[in-house]
Amino acid sequence: MAAPGENLRINADRLWDAIHEMAKIGPGVAGGNNRQTLTDEDGEGRHLFKRWCEEAGMSVAVDEMGTMFARREGTDPDALPVYVGSHLDTQPTGGRYDGVLGVLGGLEIVRSVNDLGIKTKHPIVVTNWTNEEGTRFAPAMLASGVFAGVIDRDWAYDRQDKEGKRFGDELERIGWKGEEPVGGRKMKAFFELHIEQGPILEAEGVDIGVVTHGQGLRWIECTVTGKGSHTGSTPMPMRKNAGRGLAQITELVHEIAMKHQPNAVGAIGQIDVYPNSRNIIPEKVVFTIDFRSHLLDTLEAMVAELQEKAPGICEALGCSFESTISGQFDPPAFDETCVKAIRDAAERLGYSHRNIVSGAGHDACWINRVAQTAMVMCPCVDGLSHNEAEEISKEWAQAGADVLFHAVVETAEIVE
Repeated sequence: MAAPGENLRINADRLWDAIHEMAKIGPGVAGGNNRQTLTDEDGEGRHLFKRWCEEAGMSVAVDEMGTMFARREGTDPDALPVYVGSHLDTQPTGGRYDGVLGVLGGLEIVRSVNDLGIKTKHPIVVTNWTNEEGTRFAPAMLASGVFAGVIDRDWAYDRQDKEGKRFGDELERIGWKGEEPVGGRKMKAFFELHIEQGPILEAEGVDIGVVTHGQGLRWIECTVTGKGSHTGSTPMPMRKNAGRGLAQITELVHEIAMKHQPNAVGAIGQIDVYPNSRNIIPEKVVFTIDFRSHLLDTLEAMVAELQEKAPGICEALGCSFESTISGQFDPPAFDETCVKAIRDAAERLGYSHRNIVSGAGHDACWINRVAQTAMVMCPCVDGLSHNEAEEISKEWAQAGADVLFHAVVETAEIVE
């Protein structure tokens, strides 16, 4: 396969400007973004992305899950496209770069090959996957999961947010429910650029993370049920405090994860307390445990230990415990050919690089099941993400997008 010359780079200023222009839509309260999936702000961001793609000469299609596919034609109409992208939706207190860098980095590839007059045999398709974050509608990576055939489309449509609004209804409301059936597209390869969301690359002064594996994930929604009663008049020995169950299970989750170091993490991230009144002992607590590891045996062992010990903890407090898996995927190993394309691009461009395991879930983890897939990572300041203070430098963004550019265009095969 032909590769672009090592002197070719993306337009870093244009990419940086696009990122911060997108950040004006759904601004957060502290400099980041709140552009949750299927909100009006999500719809507005989609319209801007579509306009930019069409200005770059691409045609834009939308499937039944609202995922956007912007296509630049190749010279061979029968050649399988090379896909590249990520997501535009954010956490409620999200940063400007998580997901957005990957989508707009893909757009910048097309803009750059247009500028350079480069033709490729294979089409290039820039993708915005719907509901990667999963913060409003669980589970995460919902649309890519449907695309990969691991999540049922109608089940996805029935997911509800905290206000009881259905995913399918909200998708129609904002006008981004397409007619294209989900999952019918065939890919030559899929590449995703993302910020690391961890501290390793910055701490080691490395420009590029070559992602070889992703972590598997289990989200376990738990309910501890006790008895609500007056905090002032209920004797301590007679209390059935669901809040104590939460506290002790929080420690249990930490202990389980620590047993499996350095290959596992675990925490409780989402908590709802009922009735959430200052003078009522909690009668019920609903919370979600997030266990992750790139080793499947480790992941399953953590879940098994939780399910073995948590009921006894709650029973000793006079409470009950129930749990269900609300989101999951097994650890993916990315395609060796695509990984090599990323590693070779980093070396050709003179960027320092190292192999890395993705600590977060990404759309690439599902797409890996149906296509050759790999990921590029760039550092982020202090490893901070899912936070409005999330930050990267323009130089980091450029390095990641340069490597992405070379890997994608090499895979799409330059036509002289």
